[in-house]
Amino acid sequence: VSGLSPWIRRRLVLEREVVAAALSAHGPDEAGKFIEEVFWRGYFKGWLEQRPVVWTRYREGLTRDLLALDGDRALRRRVEAAEAGRTGLACFDAWVQELQDTGHLHNHTRMWFASIWIFTLRLPWRLGADLFLRHLLDGDPASNTLGWRWVAGLHTRGKAYAAQAGNIARCTGQRHTPAESELAATVTPLDDQEPDGWPPAVPLRTPQPPAPGLPTLLLVTEEEGFLEDLDLSTLDLRAVCALQASALRSPRPVSGAVADFEARALQDVVARVQGHLLVRQPGPGRGRPDVLPPADMASGPSTREAADPEDFVRWVAALGVRQIATGYVPQGPLRQWLDAAEGGLQAHGIALREWRRDWDAAVWPHAGAGFFKVRQRIPRLLRDLGLAT
Repeated sequence: VSGLSPWIRRRLVLEREVVAAALSAHGPDEAGKFIEEVFWRGYFKGWLEQRPVVWTRYREGLTRDLLALDGDRALRRRVEAAEAGRTGLACFDAWVQELQDTGHLHNHTRMWFASIWIFTLRLPWRLGADLFLRHLLDGDPASNTLGWRWVAGLHTRGKAYAAQAGNIARCTGQRHTPAESELAATVTPLDDQEPDGWPPAVPLRTPQPPAPGLPTLLLVTEEEGFLEDLDLSTLDLRAVCALQASALRSPRPVSGAVADFEARALQDVVARVQGHLLVRQPGPGRGRPDVLPPADMASGPSTREAADPEDFVRWVAALGVRQIATGYVPQGPLRQWLDAAEGGLQAHGIALREWRRDWDAAVWPHAGAGFFKVRQRIPRLLRDLGLAT
C-alpha cells in the first residue's frame, strides 16, 4: 500500500513512476501484486472507454435512485442511517467515519463496504458508489463505478463479492470482528438489473493532439497533473485555465476535502507549468539570462468552475484562441461536460485537442473483456513501455 492513490489518480505522480520505483526497490516478483493493482486502474479506464454507455447508465440510474428516495420514506431513512454511520454494524459504521474523516479507505475495505451496502443493508448500489465518489480523495469514475459493479455481480457476470466475517477479522487484525449472523448469509448477483449483459465494445476514441502554431488555451484539469512532461514548446499559448470540476462528481454535495484537494492540485500544476514555460533570454547589455513570460500570454491563469458549458464557451471565444490543449479526459462527469461544450466551441472555430499518454495507449486496447487479458500481458507491456528488459 503506497498511499499515493489521490496523486496517481490526478497524475501528479505517473503510473510509470510508481511501477519503476516498485521494480527498483523490490524486483518483479515481490512487486508483482502492487504492479497488478496499478494496472487495474488502467484496465478499468480502458474498459469504460470502450463502453461509455455504462457511465451514462450509471448516471441515469443514480438520478432514478435519488428520485426514489423522495417517494420512499423508509428507504430514505435507511440510506441516511448508512451514510451517517448509524447502522448498528460496528465495522461498517467505523468505515463510514473513516471515509468522511480521511477521504480514504483501503481497497479491501471498499469491497467489504460495498458488499455490506448491497447485500446486507440492501441499498441501491449506485447510491453507495455516489457516496464514495463524493468523499474519496482518489475518487475515479471508472475505478469507482466498475468496482461497485464488480462487487454487485454486474461486471463479472454471475459472480458477486461476499463480505465474510472471518476475512474481515483476520485482515483487520481483529479490530473489527462482526458476527457471521450480522452479514448477508448469501449474495445474489444483481445481473437481473441488466439482463442484456455487457453492452458491445466500441472503438477507442483517438484524440487529436494539439496543432503547433495555433493560438491556444492550455486547459488544466485533474485528469492530467504533469502537463510539463508533454510537448508545450510548439504551442502559441495565449492563456492557462485551471478547470475545477469536483462538483460534477455527483448531483449531491461533494466533500469539501475533495474540492480542496483538487483546488490545491490544480494550483500546483499551474505553478509548475508556468515555471516550465518561462523563457530564458540574454538580458540587454548584461550578458546574463533574464526570465521572461511566453510571448502574447494573456493576463494570467484563471481558475474556473465547470458550471454552465455555454458560459465557458463564451469565455474561451473571447480569448481569441483557435484550440484548447489539454490532457486526455476519459469517460466520466468531466468528459460529459466537455462533450456538452464541444459543439459550441466548434461553432466558434475552436478545436478541443488532447494528449493521450503512451501508458494509456498501451494498456487500454487490452481492456475490452476481463482483467486477465491485461494481467497476462503485464510483462510485455512493461517491456514495451521501457520499464523492464
